[in-house]
Amino acid sequence: MYPSIPEVTIYVASDAAGDTGELVVRAAVAQFHPVHASIRRMPFITDAAALERVVLLAKENRGIVLYTLVIPELREIMRTLADTHGIAAIDLLGPLIESLEHRTGRKSRDEPGLNHVLDEDYFRKVEAVEFAVRYDDAKDPSGIMKADIVLIGVSRTSKTPLSMYLAHKKYKVANVPLVPEIKPPDELFRIPKQKIIGLTIGVHYLNIIRKERLKALGLPDNAAYATEQRIENEMRYAQNVMDRLGCVVIDVSHRAVEETASLVMSSIRSN
Repeated sequence: MYPSIPEVTIYVASDAAGDTGELVVRAAVAQFHPVHASIRRMPFITDAAALERVVLLAKENRGIVLYTLVIPELREIMRTLADTHGIAAIDLLGPLIESLEHRTGRKSRDEPGLNHVLDEDYFRKVEAVEFAVRYDDAKDPSGIMKADIVLIGVSRTSKTPLSMYLAHKKYKVANVPLVPEIKPPDELFRIPKQKIIGLTIGVHYLNIIRKERLKALGLPDNAAYATEQRIENEMRYAQNVMDRLGCVVIDVSHRAVEETASLVMSSIRSN
């Protein structure tokens, strides 16, 4: 009998892009694998109304808020809202900024986004993130031809979060779900196999993940999508496609996204 996988929603509220907060959350979540962590970035917050929306969402979904607010007034509003609504809210920057002011005797500039240097490197990251969103789940198979990395695998093998993580490393990533009833895009067979990474997973482990996903959606966990027979059929089909492509295959069972990403990048760099 496998234990259920806990789920948590974490809202990253920021008066800038929210990159710093998301990286910290991912580093913390990695210590609790396996866990279903939904990280929702709420960037460029400028007023109390936006902060209240974040807090109410967190309250509704029993979530946690981590905030990187440089502007003191926004930090104070967030503290008040969190106390009023009884939610867990972690101030990532405030205590450090206040300590630095005390130690240096200088006042913070209170300007959001100063850690983002708008150079070529930054714009490459933004472009890669936009690419990952545009070509997620083979919505447009033309992205396969333009990608630095193409991830393939059955449903719930972390293709989307892995794509986004790699995008923050400036890789343009497209991902393609492998479903027995759907023919793989022709483009997959027209690119170098070195660009393709197949993601596989243990049947029993995927069975747990899919059942938990169905429960989260309010659906019965005995749907065909989550049965071991269906999963075994999908895995055989996926393995057949990966064998035809001759691509590298990585088992993501019990692996954090960061660990899988490291293996992916190592594979790509070695080619």
